[in-house]
Amino acid sequence: MTRSKILALVILCFCLKSLAQVEIKIDQEYPQYWNVNGTPTLLLGGSVEDNLFQIPDIKAHLDLLASVGGNYVRNTMSSRDEGNVWPFYFDKTQGKYDLSRWNQEYWQRFEKFLILTSERKVIIQVEIWATFDFYRDNWDVNPFNPKNNLNYDSNRVDLPTKIPTHPIYTDNPFFWSIPDQQNNMRLLWYQQQYVDKILSYTLKYGNVLYCIDNETSVTASWGRFWAGYITKKAKEQKKNVFVTEMWDPHNLDHISHRETFDHPETYKFVEISQNNHQKGQQHWENGLKQIDRLKASDYLRPVNNVKTYGNDEGRHGHGSKNGMESFIRSVFFGSAAVRFHRPNSGLGLGKQAQSVIKSMRELTNRMEFFDASPNNTLLKDREPNEAYCRAINGKQYAVFFTDGGEVGLDLSASSGAGDIVWLNVLSSQWSCKEIIQSNQVLDLKPPTAGPHVALISFK
Repeated sequence: MTRSKILALVILCFCLKSLAQVEIKIDQEYPQYWNVNGTPTLLLGGSVEDNLFQIPDIKAHLDLLASVGGNYVRNTMSSRDEGNVWPFYFDKTQGKYDLSRWNQEYWQRFEKFLILTSERKVIIQVEIWATFDFYRDNWDVNPFNPKNNLNYDSNRVDLPTKIPTHPIYTDNPFFWSIPDQQNNMRLLWYQQQYVDKILSYTLKYGNVLYCIDNETSVTASWGRFWAGYITKKAKEQKKNVFVTEMWDPHNLDHISHRETFDHPETYKFVEISQNNHQKGQQHWENGLKQIDRLKASDYLRPVNNVKTYGNDEGRHGHGSKNGMESFIRSVFFGSAAVRFHRPNSGLGLGKQAQSVIKSMRELTNRMEFFDASPNNTLLKDREPNEAYCRAINGKQYAVFFTDGGEVGLDLSASSGAGDIVWLNVLSSQWSCKEIIQSNQVLDLKPPTAGPHVALISFK
């Protein structure tokens, strides 16, 4: 080996070691939250796409996210959008994919993404199986479709070449291949090789969380199988990983969600993005209810919201205002991670999303956020969805007003002099500090309309 090659290898090893120093784990003192490099850390984010590693201007996008205090993105291993590439080698001679060979462009994009996020201490939630890639028009071009690869035919693996239905009907046997279901050994082999390939990259880095599926409706066995497989593969390399599953029902009381809530031995954190289909007061109550349920069952661990819906141009019926409110409500009721969904289902990393992310980072850095807890009982004369409170009673209070309004804040547990500042969420600007005296009830009214947060502190 030449001297230059040895030097290049040393530099590469140094870089990999440096990147691996980003480490996410569950915080011991605050198990409801994540810990990054030894510090309890709230994850906040937004992005223009879900399969972020596939976009051409990824570096600039991550720089923008970091500039407003963001540190959390979603990454589906998806290839269904224009300009995307698939993970497998395409044999131009035969006009089909070879599932035993790799498309280096796909994996180079993925590794670049892992490096860039690690450098910026951005946490990635990787979704292994991009559900919608396996149905309808997307299945028609998917390399796993028997008509598109050289490795098996439809009869050999019992996979249809046409699946015209929505994923909710679970008509693709692709998701039934595991040993305690169809035991489809040939298909399972190629699935395993794909997951192994993903792990060959991600296990080098400490900034990765894992989610098995997107909005799945298949049986719990599928998620358990892959969660166990990923966990054991990591353990073989002396790595500790965190895995969850994302279910489809919008109602978090649906029994399918209990597969993650009630099984901390399999799923180290909980994903409740579907709660963001709820609005206003119901969104708050349903989210808080799940955290209270985890506490009651002694299963408390991080609760993530990787998809916050809401965009005036979107199809879900959730406007931009509700999207911003949902993001902030999730922070206030105790989500460990909150991200704006891609446009036009969410606000992505547009101007409004940037403002909210920056404001929430400003707020949580300025207060003793992890010691506080949601406490709307301290608010008097409150209308539904008017205001929300997170507090260390007697010491510090944050009150989020969705759009103007007026409430009373019970300060009977406080004493002496305190101060109040207002945060304009859309401008990320703080007002000047005002001195207040403790009393029974403090009247609070934002200075203008729009989303604001009052921060009241006593020594």
